[in-house]
Amino acid sequence: MSERLRMAESGAQLLARIEGRQSLKDIEQHIFPEDGGPAQGDVVEFHGVEGSGKTEMLYHLLTHCILPKDSGGLEVEVVFVDTDYHFDMLRLVSILETRLTGAADENADGSESETEEAVRCCLRRLSVIHCSSSVQLLLTLHYLEGTICSRPSLCLLVIDSISAFYWMDRSSGGESLARQESNLRKCAELLNKLRRDYGIVVFATAHAVMRNYSSAAHGSSEPSGSTPSWKKNVMDFDKPYLCRTWQKILTHRLVFSKSEQSLEAVDQKQVFSVACSTVRTKGVKRCTFHVTEGGVQFIDEKLQK
Repeated sequence: MSERLRMAESGAQLLARIEGRQSLKDIEQHIFPEDGGPAQGDVVEFHGVEGSGKTEMLYHLLTHCILPKDSGGLEVEVVFVDTDYHFDMLRLVSILETRLTGAADENADGSESETEEAVRCCLRRLSVIHCSSSVQLLLTLHYLEGTICSRPSLCLLVIDSISAFYWMDRSSGGESLARQESNLRKCAELLNKLRRDYGIVVFATAHAVMRNYSSAAHGSSEPSGSTPSWKKNVMDFDKPYLCRTWQKILTHRLVFSKSEQSLEAVDQKQVFSVACSTVRTKGVKRCTFHVTEGGVQFIDEKLQK
């Protein structure tokens, strides 16, 4: 019986790979390098201190995924795993309404009731799950494997945040680094399986709580001779501190910060910056943005000079 089950699971995995999932490589060209967006099976880390714009950018990309194609979206399904219990549905709806209203204005049609129904349709493509511990996160990822396998339209898995239980696990793990990182390592191993077998894209935020600590002290550093050049560049911004297993599956790293750019250039709004590094492209792509009631608004390159 168990052998048949394993064969059935392998067949389902093969079918998922053959059918494929919609690519997200063009999800936002302001952030990702040309031809360097998240392809099937990529893992993207959103790294930065609190208040650096990570969540707003996450909502921006999430909105783009669940919006219908006729409104400029990708029309794909998303699972959002909320480990910080900070998910703001009202904020997401506000951004959706702004985007949908803008698209309706361009087409010179669309009433308020139609916009509300369009928002409901978008939200049907979104599933939100809450986790309160690293063990619960691990069990949730195990549960999601069947969901991901059976739904080819599910293209994005969001975890906000992957570092939520870092201090809790450090405390419960005692002095053993292996025990401290055990649950996160298992989560990373399972995420690696999900993205490899099913082509799901993973977005995960990570709080920059260890920026001034030596990464070697926390087991996340590699020998200097074996560290990929793209990771060396990123370390100039914020040193990674999560376990090596997580670092190894990353394909993109977005480092967020509050920009020192003059506020006068953008109507007194706080300016945020994001630097993107990938394993497939050289260098770091940077862009700036500010946050409005309708979501993220990127700043024209001419205003950045």
